[in-house]
This record gives sequence, structure tokens and C-alpha cells, in this order.
Amino acid sequence: MERTSPLPPVVAGALVFPFSPMTGGGRHSVPPRARKRFGQHFLVDVEAIGRISALCHPRRGELLLEVGPGRGALTRQLLAHGHYTVAVEIDRDLVGLLRSQLRERQLRLIQGDVLDFDFLQLLKEEGKEKLLVVGNLPYNISAPFLFKLLENADLISRSVLTLQREVASRIAARPGSRTYGLLSVLLGIRAESRVCLELGSQAFRPRPKVESSVVELKFGELRCPLGYPAAFQPVVRAAFAQRRKMLHNALGGLWRGMKPPTCSRDDWPALETVVAGIDLSRRAETLSVEEFAHLSDAMARVAGQQSTESR
Repeated sequence: MERTSPLPPVVAGALVFPFSPMTGGGRHSVPPRARKRFGQHFLVDVEAIGRISALCHPRRGELLLEVGPGRGALTRQLLAHGHYTVAVEIDRDLVGLLRSQLRERQLRLIQGDVLDFDFLQLLKEEGKEKLLVVGNLPYNISAPFLFKLLENADLISRSVLTLQREVASRIAARPGSRTYGLLSVLLGIRAESRVCLELGSQAFRPRPKVESSVVELKFGELRCPLGYPAAFQPVVRAAFAQRRKMLHNALGGLWRGMKPPTCSRDDWPALETVVAGIDLSRRAETLSVEEFAHLSDAMARVAGQQSTESR
């Protein structure tokens, strides 16, 4: 797909760089050093880069979005496979490096913060339906970016992300495990997850103090029905905010806050009478995604009924 002029930026204040022929030396002949403030650890393991790129074949209607291309190791592999790629990089010096070294017309490079990125606008500009998101995420933005994916789940088909192993374990965890928590449930209702590859610290430069994993997320429709979708995330967050407490205590404050102002305290039912089939002496880490869906729907349904009856 040929680019004769840059498209409008999709990030406020972002710069979109069209590619021109490589100019040789200059100030970008030596790659910029990793910056701690951006949490940069560049993937240098050739085998790992090849295996990650093999997971990133966009289907018809999908747009390949690379988050944090860094020095371009994975970017080059994606382009070598003939994939048109949009790459978002926050580091202006690295954008300059990539601009000077890559002259592929199959690449659109945007300088900006991906957390401020407008996914829907990008899809409109590129005439695509869904995003395939790939990236080696800086550890300091892993959780915010995962929640951004969740907020935009309807726009994403898959993501292939290199994450801190602890975060990857939380995503893929099952009920009852030590790592099962907020991310497991909130992502679990919209995406299937699997750990594709484990990476030691030696795969990166500079070497991080932790190990990493490559995780694939396949987004789709809700994995179980939600009658009251707006209630799901607040209930899950409240349950895990005090994960060592029984659900009765962890959710007590949220349940009291759901009482309509027009409903008297005497008329407001006890939480135990609202949620049939779930023992509230259990802890959040033991509930499946389906049970959380049942729990949040029951709470929202009764709160709505009480609000109507007390008017």
C-alpha cells in the first residue's frame, strides 16, 4: 500500500512520519540508548523475534498495529513477511532512527503515547475493521495498556504482547490460584488467553531484573451473558480490592452504595438474600468469570427493582 503523503495524526500532538530513502550516517547511525523513563528493554533474541512475528499474520480486514517498535527488530520481521504495519513509538529519538533506516512504504510510523491513541480513528483512516495488536510493552504501562485494550475490545481481534511474566501469569490464571485476580476476570470475560513463549532476561538489552512471557489474547463476544454490563467491573474491582476478605465483607460497601436515596434502610435487602447460588463466605479468588457475571447481574437487578419500587 503506497503512501504519497502522511495521514492525519490519531494522537493529540503526535507526529506522523512518511518514509524517505535512507540517507546513510548522521546522528542516528548509532542507535539511541535505552531510556529508563520509558521503561525500555529492547528484544534482541533472534529466535524469539521470529517466533513472535510468526504469530502476527493479519487476516482480511485486520490492521497490524505495533506498540513500541523500539529499534525496529520485530518491525523488520513484520515487513519482511509483507505485512503493512502501523507502529507507534513514544521516543522521538527512536522515531528518528527508524525513519532514517527504514524506507518501507508498507510502514506508517507515528510518534506519540499509545495510551492516548484513538483506535477507532486509526481503523477509519486505514479502512480496516479490526486491529491485530503486537508489542513488547514497557513494564510500567502494561496494566494501563491492557485496560485500554479491554475498553476497545470491540475493535480488536487479537493481541500478541510481550509482558512481565508476573503480569502474564495473572492474565492466564484460573480460579483458586495464587495469581488469579482482577486482570484474570476482566480480560477473561472478553478474551481467551494463552502463554505462547517464555523469555529470560538475556533476551533483552539492557537486561531487565525480571523475566517475560509472550501472551496471545483472542478477543470476541462476551464469554458469558451480562444482563447489566455496567455493574460487572465495579463488582469485580470491589471483590478483589480486599481479596483476603469474604465476599460478604468485600462487597458490603459497594452494596450499601447501590441503595437508592429514596429506599429506606429497612427496605434495603441484605446482600445474602440477593445472590442465590453463591456462598458469600467465599473469597473473590475462588469465583469463576461466570460466577462473577451472575453475582454482578443479581446485585444490579435488585438495585434497579428497589429503585423503581421506592419512587
